Amino acid sequence: MLIRYKKAFEKIAMGLLSFMPNEKDLKKLQQTMKQYETEENWQLFLWKEEDIVGLIGVYKTEGTLEIQHISVNPSHRHEGIGKSMVKHLRDMHSELEVKPNSDTASFFEKCDEMGVDNEEQEQ
Repeated sequence: MLIRYKKAFEKIAMGLLSFMPNEKDLKKLQQTMKQYETEENWQLFLWKEEDIVGLIGVYKTEGTLEIQHISVNPSHRHEGIGKSMVKHLRDMHSELEVKPNSDTASFFEKCDEMGVDNEEQEQ
């Protein structure tokens, strides 16, 4: 289930965000978290099963949601969680085009190849 980030989840969110290649530096990571917490157009969502195991962060502009960050706990990778986060984001914001930035493009393309939009038909 995709839930909106709250300050109470800061440590787990920072941990998941630190798996992104551009977020290894603590100062950069703290700046990114502050951006999600203070800027209205920057939105962070967490994927919760029994525990929080994934994160997806977007920058919202008129007509689009650009995926800035997507990360899954290493022990839960290859289970379709990233793909599910993208699908749920699209469902939540069906009026907006969901697209990747340069850092998330390769993952986003894999989701499309794996049929994010066709997932419901398979179930």
